Amino acid sequence: MADVKYKRIMLKLSGEALAGDKGFGINPPVIKTVAEEVKSVYNLGIQIAIVVGGGNMWRGVSGEQMGMERAQADYIGMLATIMNALALQDNLESIGVPTRVQTSIEMRQIAEPYIRRKAIRHLEKERVVIFAGGTGSPYFSTDTTAALRAAEINADAILMAKNGVDGIYSADPNKDPNAVKFDQLTQLDIINKGLNVMDTTASSLSMDNDIPFVVFNLNKSGNIRKVVEGENIGTTVRGK
Repeated sequence: MADVKYKRIMLKLSGEALAGDKGFGINPPVIKTVAEEVKSVYNLGIQIAIVVGGGNMWRGVSGEQMGMERAQADYIGMLATIMNALALQDNLESIGVPTRVQTSIEMRQIAEPYIRRKAIRHLEKERVVIFAGGTGSPYFSTDTTAALRAAEINADAILMAKNGVDGIYSADPNKDPNAVKFDQLTQLDIINKGLNVMDTTASSLSMDNDIPFVVFNLNKSGNIRKVVEGENIGTTVRGK
């Protein structure tokens, strides 16, 4: 294995990252690029788990606008993450990266049910594992799923790959020209400063399990590999 900072990572991809400039659905050139970025890290000998969101197809707020019950809207969102996971799996395997999808909602014809020990065994056998379907319960985001699964598989870090965002700022840099970018933070800083990075459940899980996470720009080629190799890009949030 190459000289790297993290040997087993949890990569959190937003659904919007797969939509690219289209803003909705799966953009084939974009998902192909994401797969190539993952492969470059895989080739280093890194064990890679991925949680993918579903915001490119469905967001809970859409259900609320329709007067839908929150739990029902969340279940639709979980199904959206499974579609994204299958698409990403296909793109990875088409370029020679063995991949398994595990879902928290059973769909045996298309994916394995989530089994922690089996997921770890896949990682040890050099397979990328994509966790889909969220936690399997409503009211929890895919950020929380990433923090939960990262703790379960003993990941060294959570890589929060953002669509066009290069780190954590004191305010929205698109709205506030005085916004300051942070290079290092703690989980308590995130909570105390009220920074909108991940939901509080995910942040608390990461803090309780002492899992650092790195927020960086997915759209810049090579950034996932740079984070794994320890380059100081984006914002690193220490577990404790």
